[in-house]
Amino acid sequence: MKQEFSFLPLAIAMCFVATTTAHAEIAVFGPGGPAAPMKEAATAFEKETGIDVKVTSGPTAQWIGAAQTDADVVYSGSQNMMDDFIGDHGFILADSVTPLYLRPSAILVRKGNPEAITGIANLVERELSIMVVDGAGQVGLWEDIVGRMRDVDAIAAFRANIDVIAPNSGEALTTWAADDTIDAFLIWNHWQIENADLADMVPTEPELTIYRDTSIALTEKGKGNSETARFVDFLSGDQAAAIFNSHGWAKHIER
Repeated sequence: MKQEFSFLPLAIAMCFVATTTAHAEIAVFGPGGPAAPMKEAATAFEKETGIDVKVTSGPTAQWIGAAQTDADVVYSGSQNMMDDFIGDHGFILADSVTPLYLRPSAILVRKGNPEAITGIANLVERELSIMVVDGAGQVGLWEDIVGRMRDVDAIAAFRANIDVIAPNSGEALTTWAADDTIDAFLIWNHWQIENADLADMVPTEPELTIYRDTSIALTEKGKGNSETARFVDFLSGDQAAAIFNSHGWAKHIER
């Protein structure tokens, strides 16, 4: 008698694999600066593909431990930050770094700009209370900006006005909200966009403005994962670009 084979178990197994793949979770880790557009882009990607993306953001110390085992991709707030991630931790692939979007430096001022601050030169000329960030993607930022004035006296004058040096943008924002004696806060434009109720923004002069990017890189865990590669490609596409643009980031900035 001819033996009959049932293909039902195989069909069920194939269905299970397809289901788990469709709902695979991509784990993304990175700093707080680019987090808002990154999370919005992740949500748009989920809606388009059905693939879950979980974005964990904040100061590096809060997530780097989990990222070493869980991350499929890591994003940064500058190239030097990404280099630090790669140099300090062995799980990020240096040859996979993809720069995504740029944002400009800016001066946050109190609502209504009561001190009538007009730019970096104005901060050099006057005695005002300034806060800067010297860490987490902003290492050397204020010196790079003021240094473009090509005047060591400008560096000295600006430095004399710095009352707070914060280790990262999150702590700086907390200090800004708690201490209203600080007149100006040198940071990136998107921090005002995301916190418009706390500050107004004065652009840094075009000839002094510094631009740094957010980049994304694969990890050992994420390499070879087609869903992860698809998300990275999505971040460079038109839909993600529109999201990042709305938060103050751009691929190309007109001179």
